[in-house]
Order: sequence, then C-alpha cells, then structure tokens
Amino acid sequence: MITREEIANVLDQPVYDGDGNKIGDAKHVFFDDMTGRPEWVSVKTGMFGGAESFVPIRDAAMVQDHLEVPYGKDQVKGAPSVDVDAGGHLSETEEHRLYDYYGINWDSVLSEAERTDDGRSAAGTGTAGTAGAAGAAGAAGAAGLAGTTGAAGTAGGRTGREDAMRREGMRGDEAMTRSEEQMRIGVERHESGRARLRKYVVTEEVQQTVPITHEEVRVVREPITDANRDEALAGPEISEAEHEVTLHAERAVVETETVPVERVRMTTEELTENETVRGQVRKERIEAETESFTEGETKHPRDDKRRGGK
Repeated sequence: MITREEIANVLDQPVYDGDGNKIGDAKHVFFDDMTGRPEWVSVKTGMFGGAESFVPIRDAAMVQDHLEVPYGKDQVKGAPSVDVDAGGHLSETEEHRLYDYYGINWDSVLSEAERTDDGRSAAGTGTAGTAGAAGAAGAAGAAGLAGTTGAAGTAGGRTGREDAMRREGMRGDEAMTRSEEQMRIGVERHESGRARLRKYVVTEEVQQTVPITHEEVRVVREPITDANRDEALAGPEISEAEHEVTLHAERAVVETETVPVERVRMTTEELTENETVRGQVRKERIEAETESFTEGETKHPRDDKRRGGK
C-alpha cells in the first residue's frame, strides 16, 4: 500500500501493470476523505492530451522507479471516465462506478472506512472521527485530490466532501496552493509513405546518319592511238560482242549491344520543419471573498444557540 509519505515519489512516475507493460504516468493522487489515506491514482494514458484513467492505489506498490498496479494495461485504459469537481473530489456515485469496474466490494470499503474513522476518534484525533457517523451516509468513501485533509463530516449537516474542501486552505500557514496544467509536447515516429525503384523497358526510335557507297556504270570512249592500235585490231573486223561488269553497293546494317550506363539507388534525408501545436490547459485561480456583518450580528451563530439564541 502506498503511504502519504510516498506520494511525492509517485507523481509523474511511470505506471506499469503486473506483466511489465507501461500503462502511462501517474498524474494525481486522491485521498479518502474519511480515512485520509491515498485511495486513487489518475494515470495519463495518452501521449498528447487529457486521457486519464483512475486506478485503485490500495494494492499498488513502488518498485524501484515506477508504480506497479495489479491491473492489466487494457483494463486500466478501459476504466469508466469520471468527472472531478472544482474542489478536486470524486462524487460518491463516480467512486462507486470505479469500485464496481475494478471488482472491489463497496460495502467492504465503507466498513473499512468506518473502522478507520472509529479508531481515529478513540485515539483523540478530534472531531473528524466523532462527526464521521453523521456524515458517513452522504460522504462515505468520497475521495479528494492530494493535498486536502481527510474528514468524514461535521455536525450541523455538512458532508465530508464540503468539510474537506473547507479545510484545504486552513492548515499550516493558512495558505492555498494554486496549481496549473502545463502542456508537454512530444513527437512520435510513424510511416508517412513508401518509395521504391522500378526498372522497366521502353523502345525508342533512334536516328543516325552514316555514309554508304555504291558503284555506277560509266562509259569511257577512247580514240585509237598508236598506243592502243594493236589491241583495237586484235579482234575480228565486224562482229557482235558483249562485256559484263559487276556493280557493288553498301547498305546500312543495324546491330544492338547492351552496355551499362549508370547506377541508380535511393537514400533518405531528414528535413526539420516547425509545426504549431495547440492544446488546452487548466489553471486554478484564487480570489479573496469578504463577508461583512451588520451591528449586533455575530460571526458564529452557534454561539448564539449556546447563549439561548434561536
């Protein structure tokens, strides 16, 4: 069980379940107004915002640098959402819902609170114990935010929750603590897309000019001279004859060969840019109220009753 002295070590510490799974971070501890003992811890389960789940702290324990609770991660995240009033208290109805969700018997909690309250009265702790019976029906088990003093109720019809809220600013040097929420921003890495290299084949028309040659027939006529007279008179005088010449020509021949031309690969680079994140935080405000009394009016009506006043 977590004691009041260990509260400072609990707040803002990681919370794990019995299997070693991190549930979140402890944000607030709530005390039972009757017993004055820590009763609930709110666990922030969301990364960016206000998702807080309530977990019983009665069976929790500090293990090294974290708080361990005997409930599974999914069970804690699925706890019913409850409202905390302006005084930092859970109502009896809200607390009853949480006890039912975690399988804790409400009657046993009430009996334990009454036993503890009776023990405090017998030990002489003051009116908180003796008046507990009067306020138990309306405020049994009501839990207040860490920092309030536990009180079951007072004579005169005030409930334990009202008395605890009234006593919050009256202990020690009669000063109130003002708190406010601060926004903590983190970043998470996620997949934003995929890129791949794909190789495929296309056919392109390529045009290139190359020189080619061919042979053509040209008739050459030579006059008879002393140099060629003998060759000219070597044949018959009058006859028919033919002479054949083979012509040649070049043509373009296309061949292809595969050659490597470049290497292509992909790399990634990180670019940093600023993003504006907006959220809502709550702040407490403290204002002084002054009540004026007319002449002849007393500040403590109950004193009038003791003097016989109506």
